[in-house]
Amino acid sequence: MIVVDSSVWIASLRRQPSRAVLRLQAAVEHEDDQLLIGDVIMLEVLQGARDETHAARIERNLRTYPIASMLDESIAVQAARNYRLLRARGITVRKTVDMIIGTYCLAGGHTLLHDDRDFDSLAEHLGLSVLST
Repeated sequence: MIVVDSSVWIASLRRQPSRAVLRLQAAVEHEDDQLLIGDVIMLEVLQGARDETHAARIERNLRTYPIASMLDESIAVQAARNYRLLRARGITVRKTVDMIIGTYCLAGGHTLLHDDRDFDSLAEHLGLSVLST
């Protein structure tokens, strides 16, 4: 499964061209890859909607993919552990939600498509599988 981070969904909604957006568009068009939406990713994307009508349209589109709950007790403990491990190496991940998403992907063996530099540290130091953009 490929988890697509909110950074890519938002850039796609804003029609901002990037390699990550092109990878997302290719996956959507070819329907070759199974895309997975995390609940916290949906939260981040929907927070940026202009109004309720816009949010409803975005939600409808996102719901065409499987939605997964990304945070449970096990992921919470492991995400905190991963944060401490990175911090011990002098790396600070800026957003807790990125630790949740990255740890969820690590635990489930999912690949992450992103456009957020915080995930680069998780890939380099923890082995997070990411799609090259």
